[in-house]
Amino acid sequence: MTFSVPPDAIDELGHVSNLKYIAWMQEIAIQHSAARGWSVERYLRNGAVWVVRSHYISYLRSAFEGEVVTLETWVDEVKKSSSLRKYVVSRPRDGAVLAEAETHWVFVDRKTGRPCRIPDDLRTAFNEVAEIITGNPPPS
Repeated sequence: MTFSVPPDAIDELGHVSNLKYIAWMQEIAIQHSAARGWSVERYLRNGAVWVVRSHYISYLRSAFEGEVVTLETWVDEVKKSSSLRKYVVSRPRDGAVLAEAETHWVFVDRKTGRPCRIPDDLRTAFNEVAEIITGNPPPS
């Protein structure tokens, strides 16, 4: 996902707000899933959704209004009812990595609010879509 940093992403320090990185991470995760047929609507129909357990972000360099940035993601690890998704935010102009992040997601049954098993076809979709979204296969 490559885009120009909009004015509303800028905080009082004049660079991209830390909270915007989290919003961008959520957006690319949704796009990543939908690219293989797992839209929000499909999750709702199937009765389970992803819930964030934790985010970890290393902010390495600042991004500013109007700069073009690229956000890449892949699912690094899938367990019975959770996954670890990784992200890299970079600046194509000079190749600088602006941030590296990961989110621990838990697959939750909507009725019970409890973790539930990730379907096999969803696991397969995560492995296949990483190459489509990032242009690279997921790291080994």
